[in-house]
Amino acid sequence: MGDLSCFLSQNALKADHEKYVASRRFLDGNGKLVEWELCPVGSAEDEVLRRECTKRVPIPGKRGQYTQETDYNQYLGKLAARATVFPNLNDKGLQDSYGVMGADVLLKAMLTAGEYAGYLEKVQQVNGFDMPMDELVDEAKN
Repeated sequence: MGDLSCFLSQNALKADHEKYVASRRFLDGNGKLVEWELCPVGSAEDEVLRRECTKRVPIPGKRGQYTQETDYNQYLGKLAARATVFPNLNDKGLQDSYGVMGADVLLKAMLTAGEYAGYLEKVQQVNGFDMPMDELVDEAKN
């Protein structure tokens, strides 16, 4: 058995926040592109988000039997909203300016379809969902 001290909380590398230009349409007072700030979401919080987006649905033709279905579009929207540190998507003034309620709804209102797709991709990358399995295996071997 190896030394378990590398797994202690104080020895684990901390996940950093990342900056990302989600849109070329948002400029600061000097005309520069505004960077959004993203943070990784913990596993426990991710589980809560997934549970919120999962519902019980009846199995067709099997009376009294159910299965669970996760709405992945809703899940990714909630994950993206939770991972966004800046801008503050929970700001009432910001939500009011777009005429929406809710951080995930605001995000969709602020970004075009292409920008939103790119943002979701970046959010998944920040949260570690972007690494192919063969890379994970190679990393584990080293």
